[in-house]
Amino acid sequence: MDARRITINIAGRIYPLNVPAAEEETLRKVGKQIEAMIKDFEKNFDVRDKQDALAMCALKLGTNAEVASNANERNINASTDRLMKINQLLEELEK
Repeated sequence: MDARRITINIAGRIYPLNVPAAEEETLRKVGKQIEAMIKDFEKNFDVRDKQDALAMCALKLGTNAEVASNANERNINASTDRLMKINQLLEELEK
C-alpha cells in the first residue's frame, strides 16, 4: 500500500494523517468542505465557538450520509424487485 503523510487543517488545528495515496485527494477535498461549512455556520448562525461549528458539521454530514444510505437502500430494493420480475418473466418464457 502506497501511504502518504499529509496534514489537514480543520478549525485552526492541524491533523497529521497517514493515508493511502488513492484517498489523499478525497481527504483534502473533505477537509476543505468542512472548513467551508464551519465558515458558513459561523456566518449564518449564532455559533459561539469552533466546537459548536464542528458539532453542527457533524450533524449535517451525518444526516447527509444517512439520507444517502437510505436512498441507496431504496434503489437496491427497487433494482432487486425489478430483477426478480425480469427473472420471473424469463422463467415463464422458458416453460
